[in-house]
Amino acid sequence: MLKSVLKNIDAINNTIGKILSYFLFLFFGLLLMEVFLRYFFNSPTVWANELSQMLFGAYAVLGGGYILLTGGHVNVDIIYSRLGKKKRAALDIVSSVLFFLFCGMLLIYGGSLAWDSLSRFEHSQSAWNPPLYPAKLAIPLAAALLILQGLAKLIRNILILLDKDDAQTPGPQKGETL
Repeated sequence: MLKSVLKNIDAINNTIGKILSYFLFLFFGLLLMEVFLRYFFNSPTVWANELSQMLFGAYAVLGGGYILLTGGHVNVDIIYSRLGKKKRAALDIVSSVLFFLFCGMLLIYGGSLAWDSLSRFEHSQSAWNPPLYPAKLAIPLAAALLILQGLAKLIRNILILLDKDDAQTPGPQKGETL
């Protein structure tokens, strides 16, 4: 059952990460269109820049669980890379306290920010005036996904320490770059 839960957490973050990867084409298209309209037709839009900023913000925070899943977060490998598998797992378990504190604060305060925005149906003060609450709702959702993936990583590290390492930690696939 534990393997199934870990696999499902991985699948959720993997699916979200793969979907988010297509957002880059949307960003590229929006910005290319804006540059084209601005410099070739002298007719910039009032919405493309703001929309791309909001979408990129959601993209950046929602990708955290996927990046944790694939091992793409920045590490200081001076000592860590020289440790054995069990010592790395122990160090990861100890440092997970800080990870969960950070993610918990992100969930609490990001959730409060999102709830406040949603309860007021907050809109931007720009000429386009889009709603801001969908982008702000991405923050607690991203924190929840990151916490889930962090729990999966913690469980895997505990299994490594207990010599029950049949739940392999997924990492970057061969040829995949992050």
